[in-house]
Amino acid sequence: MKKTIFTTLTIFALHFYGGEVGAADAEAGEKLARSKGCAGCHGANGISPEGTSYPNLAGQKEVYLSQALTAYREKSREVSLMNGMAASLSDEDIANLAAYFSSLSPCP
Repeated sequence: MKKTIFTTLTIFALHFYGGEVGAADAEAGEKLARSKGCAGCHGANGISPEGTSYPNLAGQKEVYLSQALTAYREKSREVSLMNGMAASLSDEDIANLAAYFSSLSPCP
């Protein structure tokens, strides 16, 4: 319960306090996505290969992506693979990844 409240407050603060999620660096997010191997599951352009159970990230809302990655990092959203991938991400990393994936064209 505390983690859910913390996650909600974090996203609220990012959205309404001076440090909006939109101020993140999409280019840094792209470099981080490549170094973390996100394409292995989520596809080279944020669109998962056909027939997989991994979600498309391209074109998702930036706030949603930030919230999801924060929840994975804090393990308030439990998916073991993503919990491990997000464990080492800083708040800045999460904001940059969210900016990158939200900037991509969504699946048609």
